[in-house]
Amino acid sequence: MDKARIVVVGGGPGGYAAAFYAADLGLDTVLVDTEPAPGGVCVWRGCIPSKALLHAAHTISLAREATHYGVKFGAPEIDLSALRAYKDGVVRKLTGGTAQLAKLRKIRMVQGRAVLSGPNSLDIAKADGTKDSLQFEHCVLAAGSRSVKLPFLPDSPRVWDSTAALELRSVPPRLLVLGGGYIGMEMATVYAELGSTVTVVEMTPGLLPGCDRDLVAPLAKRAQALCKGGVFLETKVVSVKDTGSALKVEVEAKDGKRELEFDALLYSVGRRPNSDGLGLEKTKVQTDRAGFVVVGPDRRTAEPSIFAIGDLAGQPMLAHKAAHEGRVAVDAAVGKRAAFAPAAIPAVVFTDPEIAYCGLTETQAAAEGKAVEVAKFMWGASGRAQTLGRQDGLTKLVIEPGSERVLGVGIAGPGAGELIAEGTLAVEMGAKASDLALTIHAHPTLSETVMEAAEMFFGHCTHAYRPKKPAAAAKA
Repeated sequence: MDKARIVVVGGGPGGYAAAFYAADLGLDTVLVDTEPAPGGVCVWRGCIPSKALLHAAHTISLAREATHYGVKFGAPEIDLSALRAYKDGVVRKLTGGTAQLAKLRKIRMVQGRAVLSGPNSLDIAKADGTKDSLQFEHCVLAAGSRSVKLPFLPDSPRVWDSTAALELRSVPPRLLVLGGGYIGMEMATVYAELGSTVTVVEMTPGLLPGCDRDLVAPLAKRAQALCKGGVFLETKVVSVKDTGSALKVEVEAKDGKRELEFDALLYSVGRRPNSDGLGLEKTKVQTDRAGFVVVGPDRRTAEPSIFAIGDLAGQPMLAHKAAHEGRVAVDAAVGKRAAFAPAAIPAVVFTDPEIAYCGLTETQAAAEGKAVEVAKFMWGASGRAQTLGRQDGLTKLVIEPGSERVLGVGIAGPGAGELIAEGTLAVEMGAKASDLALTIHAHPTLSETVMEAAEMFFGHCTHAYRPKKPAAAAKA
């Protein structure tokens, strides 16, 4: 049998981060993945290709809305083959780069599927049809997750998961997006801008369930205008039938059932961890009811030699969370004291407008009965937002009373995904509202809204008026 000090199963953002870090520490490292180069779902058929398509969609939106300030463009001509080539080129460059980095680090890359055969060994069914076995001292499982498919959905080329949608095989005249979460809304944005009449069906009372309603409100308003087929809340799909020429879809809302017809359906109703098929039953590794691998703060499983990270180890299913877990797992494997215990993990929805948040949300605080104060700065008072013609955004801070510590930050508006980094740092370092208020931000920028939200908390915001309660004002 071949041997390795550490083997990483899964080459996504968490897996290759773990493998690269292990190699940087001088460990003999093997990385096993089904793809020919590191990247995982995120780079090959997820985060990266979707953002390439969203960039194209945003360009179309900007051209259309330029008429508001006197710049007129003709109707866009969409060259699907060129757009696909652009998207695939981005993926090719990034995966080529990670493959080169793995080679420079002298990581042994194996393309294939690994299955544990014991606490210190695994078997690999390689892409070339051969099989191999490997003994290891430590293993980091980073096998990721997959889309959940509802049982009533037919096996049809008209029924897409997110991977199929990103292939951009066509722009269907009528597209149903089943699920108003972040993947569903991002893909709804892409296809609506490319020319589809998009209909969104979400079974909960609002889009992006779990996100603060005030952050979702600007997106919900724009989605109603963008999705010409409508956005239907508290509505569920009960049956789908492929007639050969279209999909007959029966939906049910409070006012009863009705049948609609679509050319394609994209389902995005959640993801399931890939914990099955890994050979966990041949080890002491345990999973919970949802299929997530049970891990400790250092990402170690009940089997001391095996760690689990990323989507496999629980929510939130985010690439950057997985990458940090990977480094923690490797540190623990080499005997360092390590724990994954962030105060804030940023989440970004790349819709238009973007929505980003980190730390404690107002919704979560209410559910936990935690007393907080919320300070908001509406972008209608932002000079930079006015120049962009995008006054629909807002920046909010969730603040601990008494200590004035920033517990959470939420932003809705263009560039929110970039702006949230400051909020994440503030929460992680235990900053106070006064730290943000006293930090000079460049003018005119959208980043000023973070500072002005903090000023709102103290009741002396330059570009908005919010009188502070007398007692609190005196204390300030």
